[in-house]
Amino acid sequence: MIRKILVPVRGDGKGENVLAHAAALAQGDASHIAIAHCRARPQDMLPFGIALPEVLRKQLMDNAVALADAEEQGMKNELEALAKSLKLNLSGTPNGMTTAEWIEEEGRQVDVIKRNGRLVDVIVVAQPDVDRNIGANTLKAALFQTGRPVMMVPNGVAPPQKLGVHVTLAWNGSLEASRAVSMSLPILEQTDMVTILSTGAEPNAASARELSTYLDAHGIKTTIHRFKKKRNVGADLLALTKELGADTLIMGAYGDSHERETIFGGNTQHIVDNAELPVILVH
Repeated sequence: MIRKILVPVRGDGKGENVLAHAAALAQGDASHIAIAHCRARPQDMLPFGIALPEVLRKQLMDNAVALADAEEQGMKNELEALAKSLKLNLSGTPNGMTTAEWIEEEGRQVDVIKRNGRLVDVIVVAQPDVDRNIGANTLKAALFQTGRPVMMVPNGVAPPQKLGVHVTLAWNGSLEASRAVSMSLPILEQTDMVTILSTGAEPNAASARELSTYLDAHGIKTTIHRFKKKRNVGADLLALTKELGADTLIMGAYGDSHERETIFGGNTQHIVDNAELPVILVH
């Protein structure tokens, strides 16, 4: 059972869809969603490297604080209204609904994610927007600074009423794949159906059959779907997940390092760039 979900938000217009996916994943009155907003420090909004008269500096600082206050309150109001429409309990009093809270912190987004993300079951973030250069650092911070599973929400795709009904689990016997399995157990335990995707090429590592036996010991029933690599494995995983009717893909991420895949391409980077369904990544 998923107990706690972190949803880091910022003023990029994606918070509504990300929170809706988190609510669809929560699935229980024991689940709690922490909505964390990173508030920019006023001093970080001043011109860099330019000497300013004290009077002008104070005026700019006051304006920066007022702007941050307005943005924070506006986003808080929007997300609180959305939380109510998603039937999230904001009162803090147990009443049979998934609970939610608003966390406001000043500083860098990476620090807010690192501070709040290491003791949660899953972190939910938006898919990076390559064209606007938004979200890549948020995904990277969640993956590499917390050690927790990260669900990447596809842009412009609304969630089903319930998420995680049928998930595919990518398996190649790697360390990243093994971590994805162990860290995603709270998610796997509440699914109705798990399909293991494997090419059968797991040299000197546990096989898909052994993985199925391991998950069965946890009360998780699985089926194995073997496939032959047709193209980039990332493209195969996305296509198979869609063909099988699964709503979520779980996989190990960036086995070749983030920098190498970003520059030269790779399975994980292909999925990050092209996914049209939620993907849970674990590094």
